[in-house]
Amino acid sequence: MISISSQTLIELVTGFLWPLTRILGVLAIAPPFGNSTIPMRIKLMLGVSVAMVVSPMLPKMPEVDPVSLSGMVITAQQLVIGLAMGFVMRVVFAGIEMAGEIAGMTMGLGFATFFDPQTHGRSSAIAQFLVLTSTLLFVVADGHLAIITAIVESFQKIPVTTDVRQGFAFYRLAVWGEQIFIAGVKLSLPIVAALLITNIALGILTRAAPQLNIFGIGFPITISVGFLVLTLLMPYLTTPIQQLIGSGLSHMSDGGNPRIANQPPPPPKP
Repeated sequence: MISISSQTLIELVTGFLWPLTRILGVLAIAPPFGNSTIPMRIKLMLGVSVAMVVSPMLPKMPEVDPVSLSGMVITAQQLVIGLAMGFVMRVVFAGIEMAGEIAGMTMGLGFATFFDPQTHGRSSAIAQFLVLTSTLLFVVADGHLAIITAIVESFQKIPVTTDVRQGFAFYRLAVWGEQIFIAGVKLSLPIVAALLITNIALGILTRAAPQLNIFGIGFPITISVGFLVLTLLMPYLTTPIQQLIGSGLSHMSDGGNPRIANQPPPPPKP
């Protein structure tokens, strides 16, 4: 007769529960898994499948009863860490969406908005186009597999412990939020610069020929120039978007901390 002690049962439960909690936190918010169009049942099945494969390879979990106060604190900690890791990738796509918003408003397509199921809000047509293109590029480049790899690596850099002070660097996460504005401005800068030159040319033309109706000819011209520049720019957007996604994956797997290799060496001791 096979007998299983209570301690062994606790180790089996915690060895699966806490990795599953962190994995589900990432899948709940990280693109493309966090899209609201994906059924919750699919996310749960995917999280359970990944946890079943990953949990045997992880370090030993703390010997804490999962229903005790310390166990509940660890469970909440793992959920928060997973949500923070998923938020890192959400920031990347938010920056790309902001680039589309800036480009769309500059082109005069600020009124062309659609319902965004991802954020349950309104998003411009150009922003939706850039986000969908980036998502396709992300999937083609096996970014979804890289997210799972980053989750596995996070258990080595942020192990499951009873120390609540050890976890994701939330200060670095707040600083990482500036990438929304940095990426948005950088990706939309060529379109904004081209439309600025176009508006200057239209202003000079209106000054030279006041009888022209600037509102009648300016609007279609700016839209046409915007689409032309966007078409010419698309092949060159692949590299910065891939670099932005790679930076997000690196930030995600490092637990919000900068890479040790990029840190300056400590000063020599006197």
